[in-house]
Amino acid sequence: MSRLLECLKTDILVADGAMGTLLYANGLDNCYEAYNLTHPDNISAIHQAYLEAGADVIQTNTYAAKRHRLKGYGYDEQVKAINQAGVELARKAAGEDAFVLGTVGALRGLKQCDLTLDEIIEETLEQVGYLLETKQIDGLLFETYYDEEEIIEVLKAVRPLTDLPIITNIALHEAGITENGRPLVELLGTLVMLGADIVGLNCHLGPYHMIKSLKQVPLFAQSYLSVYPNASLLSFEDDNGSGHYGFSQNADYFGKSAELLVAEGARLIGGCCGTTPDHIRAVKCAIKGLKPVEKKFVTPMVEEAELIKRVKSSETLVDRVKREVTIIAELDPPKTLDISKFTAGVKALDAACISAITLADNSLAKTRICNVSLASLLKNEIATPFLLHLSCRDHNMIGLQSRLLGMNVLGFDNVLAITGDPSKIGDFPGATSVYDATSFKLLELIQQLNHGQGYSGASVKKATNFTAAAAAFNPNVKNLSRCGRLIERKIASGADYFITQPIFNADIFEELADLTKDYETPFFVGIMPITSYNNAIFLHNEVPGIQLSEAFLAKLEAVKGDKETCQQLALEESKRLIDRALEHFNGIYLITPFMRYDLTVELVDYIHQKVEQKQLVIS
Repeated sequence: MSRLLECLKTDILVADGAMGTLLYANGLDNCYEAYNLTHPDNISAIHQAYLEAGADVIQTNTYAAKRHRLKGYGYDEQVKAINQAGVELARKAAGEDAFVLGTVGALRGLKQCDLTLDEIIEETLEQVGYLLETKQIDGLLFETYYDEEEIIEVLKAVRPLTDLPIITNIALHEAGITENGRPLVELLGTLVMLGADIVGLNCHLGPYHMIKSLKQVPLFAQSYLSVYPNASLLSFEDDNGSGHYGFSQNADYFGKSAELLVAEGARLIGGCCGTTPDHIRAVKCAIKGLKPVEKKFVTPMVEEAELIKRVKSSETLVDRVKREVTIIAELDPPKTLDISKFTAGVKALDAACISAITLADNSLAKTRICNVSLASLLKNEIATPFLLHLSCRDHNMIGLQSRLLGMNVLGFDNVLAITGDPSKIGDFPGATSVYDATSFKLLELIQQLNHGQGYSGASVKKATNFTAAAAAFNPNVKNLSRCGRLIERKIASGADYFITQPIFNADIFEELADLTKDYETPFFVGIMPITSYNNAIFLHNEVPGIQLSEAFLAKLEAVKGDKETCQQLALEESKRLIDRALEHFNGIYLITPFMRYDLTVELVDYIHQKVEQKQLVIS
């Protein structure tokens, strides 16, 4: 047995606190792990400060030292050097008396991670290999793992590689509940069975909620408990206009909390974000003379009230499009408070008998009236349901979930999940594009809500009924056959159907039909009428992914001075595209240009006529 585990048999050990907090306080705020090479004295000084404060265990400054994370800073070719320098600095500071843990952080978290699980494992094993290669660490610390699948698969992959102690620290959004909605005790139990020597918590929550979380966790026969709380909730201060983040200076409280953590079975106690040597010193003083508890009273989580499930009151767009030709049409909300024309357009589309009216969410990063507000204003004046776009660009995860909960309360169950065009192309190019999530994660969030869980894993007390979480799809690419993986990923994320961007090349319909023939998930293919020759030239030359045929452009150019003739040619082209689309697809998505809803209505009437003619032939 390792010396670390031998010590934990009889003693409570104190770990160090935050590294990033101290670097940030000293004006270093870039790639913290690269400082192992560029600012080694700063890293050594922080290690030394924690050891002088009483830490028995310190960790290497390698939390985010995976290739994927380092690449964003241009250090991806220095993965080995950064990790091994981190070990060297920690070992030199610790000497022979203190323990050194090789730290490995999670990749999945709030921000979207584009790596597959296999790629995550590959990068983790690369980092672990470099840490173990030094032969100077006393254990491995895997910390801030929100996602159950990631930590489970990481542990399975790493456990056979070493006999050193492995610590797995989970991060929670809500006390006692994992991000995946399971009680914490279940996940910790799984990790124990997979060979974790020490299991516990770190980050996001402060002492109060970590104590609350550990109350449900028993003492495991095979593993010990660890806990690294944040100092407090994070605050933002902007007294002098520069703005900075901060935590409460609450070392005494942190020390008193350590006594309560010991009572809940913790044997390794350190600190995470916001903690300093003062916090660790307070912990050391507070637990002096205490011994690990051998028995504890477990307080099970209070059972949640039974989830309220909504019964579908009518068929969905998905149900309908699988059965018959189904039309949805899009209107852009207005940029100004004069909504008269928009309202007229909505009512005209409603009268045209379509299946849904889609309202964009600040498309092309142009500021428009909130689509939820307009839908709320008009929903009682029309029979046609609204399909609301939701852009990740303008909302962080708080805003996305809030918007979805609000849509559910208002009765809007159709949503188009989109990543959103970057702010740089819109009205305010200096505005921040949020992108906490992409459409993939947004689709996953929608499905979580349909199961009654929010992003944190906590219950929202009622299952939402978003039956048509749609994913935008661009078929205007050079090699459409390569898009199969993208379709599969979006289906796996929760897409119930697809809505394509506008198609101007009739051959694409056949290619798309061939690509999608094996998928049950239906497609609505996009058709957008051209309004003028100049409109066509703009789309052809300036909108990525859109290519109009040279023959069609030549026809428009020939009559560009005759507005009426030009418009008629454009409508004929749209009808030709519709004819080809209906050979392969039931779903038609009409995009209204420049509030010309009269064009959309004409195309809706044309589709109805085509369907009626087909039915007469069949009968």
